Amino acid sequence: MATQPDDEYAEALQRAHTHATEWLHSVPNRRIGPSRTADELLEGFAVPLQDQPIDAASVVDELARLAEPGLMAMPSGRFFGWVIGGTLPASLGADWLVSAWDQNAAMRYATPATAAAEQAAGMWLLDLLGLPAGCDVGFTTGATGSNLVGLAAARQYVLEQAGWDLPAHGLAGSPGVTVFVGQDRHASVDLSLRYLGLAKPVEVATDAQGRLLPAALAAAMDASSGPAIVCLQAGNLHSGASDPLAEATAIAHAHGAWVHVDGAFGLWAAASPTHRYLVAGVETCDSWATDAHKTLNVPYDCGVAIVSRPDVVRSVFGVHTSYLKTEEHGPGDPFDKVPEFSRRARGVPVWAALRSLGRSGVVALVDRLVAHAQSFGTRLSRIPGVEVINDVVFTQVCVSFGSDERTRRITARLLSDGTTWMSGSRWADREVLRISVSNWMTDDDAVAQSVAAIERAIAAEDAR
Repeated sequence: MATQPDDEYAEALQRAHTHATEWLHSVPNRRIGPSRTADELLEGFAVPLQDQPIDAASVVDELARLAEPGLMAMPSGRFFGWVIGGTLPASLGADWLVSAWDQNAAMRYATPATAAAEQAAGMWLLDLLGLPAGCDVGFTTGATGSNLVGLAAARQYVLEQAGWDLPAHGLAGSPGVTVFVGQDRHASVDLSLRYLGLAKPVEVATDAQGRLLPAALAAAMDASSGPAIVCLQAGNLHSGASDPLAEATAIAHAHGAWVHVDGAFGLWAAASPTHRYLVAGVETCDSWATDAHKTLNVPYDCGVAIVSRPDVVRSVFGVHTSYLKTEEHGPGDPFDKVPEFSRRARGVPVWAALRSLGRSGVVALVDRLVAHAQSFGTRLSRIPGVEVINDVVFTQVCVSFGSDERTRRITARLLSDGTTWMSGSRWADREVLRISVSNWMTDDDAVAQSVAAIERAIAAEDAR
């Protein structure tokens, strides 16, 4: 009798479970950075492709062995690089199921289970973030994809308001769309604008924390005419500060503009009664982008795109063909709200995360991340020669150790130590060590160990 497919799956999945468990058990105490480079690892991965098949379990074993030296301990509570969260247990379990189910989460008719889970997750997100209940929620690959969705809807809407039929005529010959952005925005906004064929945005002055200045926005918009989009920020990459959303949105709407919010991690302040003041007025905007794999701690990849006018976003991304059974009314199909025609059910781990945390758990998660960031700020500011250069209002901390060269050297020493990982960056015309507190596993001990590692790096630099 031929081997049953489930027998082949069983051994491969058992080996994957073993290796995954070993990895997770190693994370709390392992070196954070990888021990080998991609070029060094390539020799093992890029062997000549053999002629005959290899059994699945052996391939899983080989993959785990080859990859282990090149893995960054991103799930660790001592990883603070690039605003990358960890993975909640319920979300990880759900993500494994998503892969096993192998559903193309595009249509409610074909994959009703994943469509229902994602719709529920979207409803919960709107409630938690205090956004209008009638918004469409789509699940993208990340904040870049979500910014693309929001800005694509914005482009369609403002051109339609100007009397231009974008789907019929394209951009050529259309009224120019002016996009206003803060000087201290994230690069993914510019990337999304390039994808959409929109011109270089008009930069609006910001304050020392990277917050857009409303008066500067008003002046810039007064000097312009025609269709306009204003892109605001919830959570500056370096300071964690958010633009004055209520005031800036009122100015934009008075000029007939669409307001999009890049809230990759900072939008989650809206879920916390303590920190919602940071994004006051966020509900008055028109579209929002965030990452669930940052503050919410679900596995890669999972962005969330929220649009206040479902008819607009569905007119941009919706597809109607003879071979697809779609819904004409109601919540719409998942592919109506995102660029992808085929995708995994990445919103299911969001459902699992929210279901496991509950409202109080989400609030506690956000508040705990902020508390640890503020603890970093307090502890580091007490060390001679260390300057915390941002107001630590959310989850970001930027530190200088004096001169740019000294800051670079101490950052390099810190990363070579292996206890923690924090990314070097440049902000406010200075080299900085940037600490992004995003992981649900971070605790007081992780903060203390990381601060001690910084102190060792300083001492080593001073002793050279």
